[in-house]
Amino acid sequence: MRNILFGLALLCSSSTVVAEMKIGAVDPAKVLEQAPQAEVARTLLEKEFAGRDRELVELQQKYRALEEVIARDGLMMSPEQRDGKDRELRTMQRDVRRTQEAFRDDLNIRRNEEFGKLQREIYEAIIKLAERDGYDLILSEGVIYASDKIDLSDQLIEQLKQQYSQSTATP
Repeated sequence: MRNILFGLALLCSSSTVVAEMKIGAVDPAKVLEQAPQAEVARTLLEKEFAGRDRELVELQQKYRALEEVIARDGLMMSPEQRDGKDRELRTMQRDVRRTQEAFRDDLNIRRNEEFGKLQREIYEAIIKLAERDGYDLILSEGVIYASDKIDLSDQLIEQLKQQYSQSTATP
């Protein structure tokens, strides 16, 4: 990154080069937030993991219910009954943790897959935009400030929307 900035500083030292360069900037967070493909990815993940999420919530509710039974009736139980319920509670607690971890891991893997695809699509759209509009340099992360004149985020979002419309219109 330093080499890029150093090279940019060298290029900018000559006013004729600056006058001839066309520079743009993209806000990746804004693009990821507003691109229709991102919403599709989020919806897909929600649908894909909804069943497992419900199962996890049910398991947690069963755990809490058993916890309440032990708290409420524990003093009236025989020591053997109490030990059995405590053992059942510990087993259920391990199951809840294991299920939560598996759910979280699987969700993270799928989220990374989907958003990796989206990032590649955004990258390709940036390249198309740069080539189409004749940009010499497009900056992204690490930009502290970009004026509206060089901020291409809205143009990129529009391009992604058009691509999305075309991909959903074509079977």
